[in-house]
Amino acid sequence: MATVEHAVGTRKRATAKVWLSAGEGNFTVNGKGLEEYLQRKDLLLVAFRPLDVTETAKRFDVRVQVKGGGTSAQAGAISLGLSRALVKHDFEFRKLLKDAGLLSRDPREKERMKYGLAKRRKSFQWTKR
Repeated sequence: MATVEHAVGTRKRATAKVWLSAGEGNFTVNGKGLEEYLQRKDLLLVAFRPLDVTETAKRFDVRVQVKGGGTSAQAGAISLGLSRALVKHDFEFRKLLKDAGLLSRDPREKERMKYGLAKRRKSFQWTKR
């Protein structure tokens, strides 16, 4: 039985659970193929980038369960989870992925609404009368 590496990646409100196992390059997201799930070309490149950087696209089967957020956040979460799983599998990949900026979580979140304001930071227009 081949070892299966598991890792979790997050981006904004999206969370991706990634399972990495030895195989011939199958990539499934929520039971669908990667191209079928993430239909935009730029999102496909974001999600697939860790395998491109480490040149292991045909060595592993990847299974992903992702929920929350939008499609862009989900692609970022898949990328981070896949990077973490690759590092668990082989620590030699850490330097390659770190140099490509794929092991750091993007901390930007939507700012909360504050009371007494029109938007997150914009206040109401002040009038004298």
